[in-house]
Amino acid sequence: MSHLKRPEFPGRHPVHVTMRMLAAVGYLRGYSRKRAIERALDEVQERFGVRIVYYSIQGNHLHLIVEADGAESLARAMQGLAVRLARALNRLARRAGKVFSDRYHSHVLATLREVANAVRYVLENFRHHVREGLAKDPCAGRLLAPKTWLLQHAGVPSG
Repeated sequence: MSHLKRPEFPGRHPVHVTMRMLAAVGYLRGYSRKRAIERALDEVQERFGVRIVYYSIQGNHLHLIVEADGAESLARAMQGLAVRLARALNRLARRAGKVFSDRYHSHVLATLREVANAVRYVLENFRHHVREGLAKDPCAGRLLAPKTWLLQHAGVPSG
């Protein structure tokens, strides 16, 4: 990921964020790591002007759909989340050091179709990574009701 300044975006647009971990951290979908990640997500919820609406935990990365007041709010919230995740995951793996393979990746969602596709991708992403025949992913879901018009009207599941 380039270290160029991230682009500004209006707060009315949700953002799809991906955070990739190093292999040494372990399998993120395991029970204790999943719980640690969900606790970290709850801790940063509605802080720094950011709301995490949808999430998905994969084997080595996270997908988030967030509502942020702007690029600066998003950056602060992702930094706060990264610190919490690093501490919790390092503690569980009985290790110290770097947890993330790179900076977080973000994509601003500007249209109803783009939002609907991104949310569907996040909630159903486990089908690409897991060979389990699950109807619903136990490591994905909605944390908060959306506030932005785009997320409210994109025709995505409410549960």
